[in-house]
Amino acid sequence: MLIQHDVVIVGAGIAGLRAALEAALSGALDVAVISKLYPSRSHSGAAQGGISAALGNLEADDPEWHVYDTVKGSDYLGDQDSIEVLCYDAPRAIIELEHFGVPFSRLPDGRISQRRFGGHTAEFGKRPVMRACHAADRTGHAILHTLYEQCIKHNVHFYDEMQVLDLLYDKGDNAVAGVVAYDLRQGEIVAFHAKATLFATGGYGRAYKTTSNAFAYTGDGMAIVYNAGLPLQDMEFVQFHPTGMYRIGILITEAARGEGGILLNDKGERFMERYAPTIKDLAPRDMVSRAIYMEIKEGRGIGGKDYVHLDVRHLGREAIETKLPEIAEFVRIYFGMDPTDSLIPVAPTAHYAMGGIPTNNDAQVISDGQGTTVRGFYAAGECACVSVHGGNRLGTNSLLDLVVFGRRAGKHIVANVPAMKFAKLPKEPEKPLKDRFQKLLDRSDGGLVDPIREGCQKTMMDNVSVFRTEQTLKQGLADLAALKKSQRAARVLDKGRRMNTDILDCLEMGFVLDTAEVIAESALLRRESRGAHARDDFPKRDDVNWLKHTLAVRGEDGRPSFSYRPVRITRYQPQERKY
Repeated sequence: MLIQHDVVIVGAGIAGLRAALEAALSGALDVAVISKLYPSRSHSGAAQGGISAALGNLEADDPEWHVYDTVKGSDYLGDQDSIEVLCYDAPRAIIELEHFGVPFSRLPDGRISQRRFGGHTAEFGKRPVMRACHAADRTGHAILHTLYEQCIKHNVHFYDEMQVLDLLYDKGDNAVAGVVAYDLRQGEIVAFHAKATLFATGGYGRAYKTTSNAFAYTGDGMAIVYNAGLPLQDMEFVQFHPTGMYRIGILITEAARGEGGILLNDKGERFMERYAPTIKDLAPRDMVSRAIYMEIKEGRGIGGKDYVHLDVRHLGREAIETKLPEIAEFVRIYFGMDPTDSLIPVAPTAHYAMGGIPTNNDAQVISDGQGTTVRGFYAAGECACVSVHGGNRLGTNSLLDLVVFGRRAGKHIVANVPAMKFAKLPKEPEKPLKDRFQKLLDRSDGGLVDPIREGCQKTMMDNVSVFRTEQTLKQGLADLAALKKSQRAARVLDKGRRMNTDILDCLEMGFVLDTAEVIAESALLRRESRGAHARDDFPKRDDVNWLKHTLAVRGEDGRPSFSYRPVRITRYQPQERKY
């Protein structure tokens, strides 16, 4: 089966919807969105705390201060021209979302409410600043639903519960002609032919045992691109959010600390005063996560265990119920306690991919270290690497990234696609995926996927986590190699064609293992500590040798091969990060 549209967007989160809306607003393009989920279930809806912009609604702020914080927060690995685009476009982007209908929380005079967030400061680091615009603690949910409604209004076509599994990429022509997907409800393999294809497929958090990410976050888009022969960038940088619910991983938003919550160790000490004396609990996420692990390592975890406490009791019931209602509900449901009078057990949880599919500032995918663009191919959101986050993303910059670069992708598509021709399709584009399905349906021996998934999540958590060494990374890679062998021989129990989630679990597990291997290999090569990549055996940042982006390409032997590209510095030279 073949379906044709001018524009095909894979992923119905905020980045995908913002790009789709921008393309559809032109009225000149036929736009479609393919989603493995119903769009409003996309993981963007789980973003809680806010979206950053230097509006200055409660105190003086400046987009240049936002640029400085983002560059510094990235541990100087972010491309500064891209960061300038992000931060200077932020105020306009927020007002535009407001006009689309996003129900932001309001100040008494009607302006958008703002709160503090980790790593965001005024006057180039002198004090914390209120920069995070929010809709209570359901900001992503509010933006996602608003953009979905706008897309429906502007006649975007949606293909829900249809999972993209292959990219129609011609390496010789360096062009993408579309994608191939599995229609869960009909049980069919469908090829989509498009002038422009955009990946907005999210991250890979399910490679880890403890994660804030949804079950759908299996690194599909990144792995598909990698397996097609295109590069992935900076995959060693995996953000662990410091305040996941202990043993569960569900996020306790940074907004809880932005509103005044504090972290306490077993002695009742506000320990972040030792690690970031100026902004304390509002230090960047990589620093807070490492601080928590240091407290645990030195015996100051609660009761000697591997967690600490988050204290929001002093905020008062009214503030908690109005500003942090979702967090209050989570704590009551999962811990059976009331955050207005109880301490919340928290520990770092795998949260965000700083690396991904390399793009330029217009979200065009690039195929090499020289910035060569792939004709007709775009990426935006967490699966992409512009790079505005570098080695560590500041909280609230994720939603901003989705909106700013999703829109820029849409604008570039509108400006260029009408004059483009459809790239040539390969003969029988659905056949390779049909053959993979049939092979799985026919196989009667081999193991099941569940033990492979558990093994991957355990070794990534144990060996490729917040702290890394050569020994742990090599152990992780050895484990992953064995798991990949098992995955290639795995069988499925469901032999049906429709709604066969067994086959999807098996294929997704292949994607997870591919991305996990690139993460571990990239981390092994980077012999320094920078941002979220912390090597116990190389504890210092090394700007002489490692102020550069990692590019990983799948080699002929199936293993990643590496090259590097320079970081673009415009005005802020690397300095030691102090908060």
